[in-house]
Amino acid sequence: MGSLLSSFGIECGGGKEQEEERHLRANDREFNLSYKYANNEIKTSKYNLLTFLPLNLLEQLQRLANAYFICLLCLQVIPAISSLSWFTTVVPLLLVLSMTAAKDATDDINRHRSDRQVNNRKVEVLVNGKLKSEKWRNVQVGDIIKLENNQFVTADLLLLSSSEPLNLVYIETAELDGETNLKVKQALTITGDLGDNIASLSAFRGEVRCEPPNNRLDKFTGNLEVGGQTFALDNDKILLRGCTLRNTEWCFGLVVFGGPDTKLMQNSGKNRFKRTSIDHLMNVLVLIIFGFLAFMCSILAIGKGVWESREGTAFAAFLPPQDQHGPPFAAFLTFWSYVIILNTVVPISLYVSVEIIRLGNSYFIDWDRKMYHAQSNTPAQARTTTLNEELGQIKYIFSDKTGTLTQNIMTFNKCSISGKAYGNVVDFSGRAIEITEKTPKADFSWNRLADPKFSFHDSTLVDAVRQGSREAQAFFRLLALCHTVMPEELSDGGLNYQAQSPDEGALVTAARSFGFVFRARTPESITLVEMGQETTYELLAVLDFNNVRKRMSVIVRSPEGKLALYCKGADTIIYERLHPSCSKLMEVTTGHLNEYAGEGLRTLALAYKDLDEGYFESWRERHHEASTALDGREEKLDAVYEEIEKDLLLLGASAVEDKLQDGVPQTIEQLAKADIKIWVLTGDKQETAENIGYSCNMLREEMQEVFIVAGNTHQEVERELRSARKKMHPASSDEPPMRKSSILGKKTEVVEDEAVEGEYGMVINGHSLAYALQEGLQLEFLRAACMCQAVICCRVTPLQKAQVVELVKKHKRAVTLAIGDGANDVSMIKAAHIGVGISGQEGMQAVLSSDYSFAQFRYLQRLLLVHGRWSYLRMCKFLRYFFYKNFTFTFVHFWYGFFCGFSAQTVYDEWFITLYNLVYTALPVLGLALFDQDVDHRWSF
Repeated sequence: MGSLLSSFGIECGGGKEQEEERHLRANDREFNLSYKYANNEIKTSKYNLLTFLPLNLLEQLQRLANAYFICLLCLQVIPAISSLSWFTTVVPLLLVLSMTAAKDATDDINRHRSDRQVNNRKVEVLVNGKLKSEKWRNVQVGDIIKLENNQFVTADLLLLSSSEPLNLVYIETAELDGETNLKVKQALTITGDLGDNIASLSAFRGEVRCEPPNNRLDKFTGNLEVGGQTFALDNDKILLRGCTLRNTEWCFGLVVFGGPDTKLMQNSGKNRFKRTSIDHLMNVLVLIIFGFLAFMCSILAIGKGVWESREGTAFAAFLPPQDQHGPPFAAFLTFWSYVIILNTVVPISLYVSVEIIRLGNSYFIDWDRKMYHAQSNTPAQARTTTLNEELGQIKYIFSDKTGTLTQNIMTFNKCSISGKAYGNVVDFSGRAIEITEKTPKADFSWNRLADPKFSFHDSTLVDAVRQGSREAQAFFRLLALCHTVMPEELSDGGLNYQAQSPDEGALVTAARSFGFVFRARTPESITLVEMGQETTYELLAVLDFNNVRKRMSVIVRSPEGKLALYCKGADTIIYERLHPSCSKLMEVTTGHLNEYAGEGLRTLALAYKDLDEGYFESWRERHHEASTALDGREEKLDAVYEEIEKDLLLLGASAVEDKLQDGVPQTIEQLAKADIKIWVLTGDKQETAENIGYSCNMLREEMQEVFIVAGNTHQEVERELRSARKKMHPASSDEPPMRKSSILGKKTEVVEDEAVEGEYGMVINGHSLAYALQEGLQLEFLRAACMCQAVICCRVTPLQKAQVVELVKKHKRAVTLAIGDGANDVSMIKAAHIGVGISGQEGMQAVLSSDYSFAQFRYLQRLLLVHGRWSYLRMCKFLRYFFYKNFTFTFVHFWYGFFCGFSAQTVYDEWFITLYNLVYTALPVLGLALFDQDVDHRWSF
């Protein structure tokens, strides 16, 4: 961003070296200005009055056709070869350049207006002991500013204090990530004590050392030094520019990053531009046309030379020679004269017409009422206009499961506690009966704080909790303590939970209904109401969840003074950290987990550990050192977490239900009929993913075989993949059938498709996939997987999702589409040729990174089989018709050359030549390419 600004004369700390660490001091502008940090002014516009014309022309002349016509204009000012008037080239060129320039100018004027409006907003800044109203553009790094309710956050701020209890603030991040649910930030206790005391805030001289400017919205690493003490800073203490303060009367913040250095502006860089196969084809066609034009002009020039030497003297009275240089020079001049006359074969208006067509077809997607989701008031949205025709050529779909195929609305369904399964309803003979709407629900009327919407049918678990079962109570105590949920007291005395994920919300709500009510949270404590009695636990440490750890832990001290670590996470991860004494209980719990996974439920294992006071104090020191490290903080914290999360005691497992979205099985069936292969990439257990695969028609009983790849070594995975490939195609060779492909000089090796009789499926585990994606095995995996109609990859990380997509893109000459709804799908969406975001329960990160978005997976069928098909057919007809009309028009001049002594005379009037492409033949081909439907939308499926 800085380089872009400096190129237009705006120096934001210009000319400095790459920043490695930011160091600033509160209320000390002189100290902070010495580092030449950028101020808070932003500039997103590309041009000004002086630079618009040259820069815009330079951009447009990078298009081959436009540059060609400039060269043509230069040729036309040479009298010896000018066979047409100058306006035949200037008028079309000016119209095309003017249309594009007008669009670019309009866009940039809007950017200028937006920049002015933002830079001139007012905010209160603490200057010389007083609050002073300043424009945003004048705010500097190190300033302390005051924000009030519903104000936009001015810059990236370290939260110092707020009007709310416990120094909480509530922010809305819609401009950053599209999410409208409120998020909670909390100041450090030492700065929270400053309150709104202007004298104390003016005397504050805290120093911040933190990471340099970057685009990571979910991460911040830094330290605050105050009075000789060092405090760790993370993302929970930072308010980012672009957020809005909500439900908070006031707060004070210290400016850490300003203007172009803020995370909002760091994220405003361009994404990788995706080009379609049609774009590549058009570039190739234009090059071929240039070659063909040179070929035609050469034929006519040779004809001129031959004609001049044989017949020229007989026609001297009618065609007097222009010079005395003879036939060869006459042929040379004729070549350039015909370059001018035959210029209509070069499609100057092609690119403009294609953009108009793509824009129109994008609007049709936006306006499609059949892709509008009424419940969430979400229409389909084409976030790019360049990929519409590519939708009609999709061969591989890569889909997330949770929230994409399923609703991502979780309900606590079953659990296993100390080896006993709960959740099934049995009759008097002990046989399980099917749960329906008429099945009696467990009675929670004894708990006045129970969630009125919560339902559970197995009353034996309620009885166990009420009768004082230690294991059952410990199970729900863990669920009530180990999470990141924030509680909100409603006016009617009720509770509302703000959860970062639906899983957490469902588990905390279940604990609440079973008598362990999560009531309040501070940085140092968690308050529960346990079976009607209020209990406050001292919160000593939170060991965060991430996609690598796949678990979360908290360390708390009970009112009795006992230290305990509570942990929940993926069963495979928890099992690795259990005490050997849990082996029998682990076997029983594993049986329950497999049963739950077979029903398509999402499972977590729960464990705890009592801690020794002396050991914990020494561990706490190491934890503080790791949490305040500026270099490698995450790695150091992971090592410290790993050290204490050992020898855990298993409590049990939870199972939550996530139902399929409407229309998913029918959509997958239709896409399979269109010979589109679907791969599901999920972090769930193998059994859960398999069950969902069958229920949504990906895996079918009539398939000849579904291969399970679960090897634990490189050799085992290789053997299983090779065995699967041989079963599907016994005659296949060990060497993959490769074919070298070259497009515009870019050479790639393509793995050809291999014929398979019958339908097959494949399920592969995350640890097996890690081996399958290694250099020596990836082609074997690709061959076996691409022979299958459906592939399910379980327990995969976000990075593995992207790697699978990249593998297919690299070695298959096929168009790929990735669809997902969460932040963990972003890398996969960006890697595919086309990315589709589902606007669901996991926020808007996937939508913001996507090319197309809508609310339900079932709309994918209409996007591909109706809009994609129509767009592709329309574009193909347009290109054929466009080149046909240009060649038809040009060949008349070529043929006429043989009848006019190759004298470069024109058949048509000059204005007709000028307006042929722009006026006379423009609308019919555009109308065809915008409105043509070979069949009705009902027959496109």
